[in-house]
Parts: sequence; C-alpha cells; structure tokens
Amino acid sequence: MLHIYKGTYENGQVILDEKPDIKSKSKVIVTFLEGTNLEKEESIGKRILGGFAGNIKVPNDFDEPIEDLKDYMH
Repeated sequence: MLHIYKGTYENGQVILDEKPDIKSKSKVIVTFLEGTNLEKEESIGKRILGGFAGNIKVPNDFDEPIEDLKDYMH
C-alpha cells in the first residue's frame, strides 16, 4: 500500500510534517521537489489581514429588496 507524507530535507535529514502510521520496517522512496518555494508553501493556509482590501466592492443598493422576491417580502 502507498502512503504519502510531506516533509522537508535539511542537513542530511528528512523531517516529516506528521508521524507516519506505519508499524513495521518499510522501504521508502524519497522524491525531491526542486524549484519549490518553501516559504510560499509554509504560508499556505495562513490568513493575511486586509489581503482583499480594495478588491471587493459592495453596490450602493446592496440592502435594497430584490425585484424578483418582492412577492415574498413582508
């Protein structure tokens, strides 16, 4: 069975991001992803406050009733 775990190679060691759920001695294949930007990968999932500032616009009539739904509004 194939299990995939992400990690980082540094100073002759592979450091996995999580502990594998493997109970016995196993063979492994290590693939090096050249040209990847580790800083960019580590920032994935982190929120940047104000990241969409100026990109989202709310129309002036945002709170106005929708014409098609007037019959359902009380």
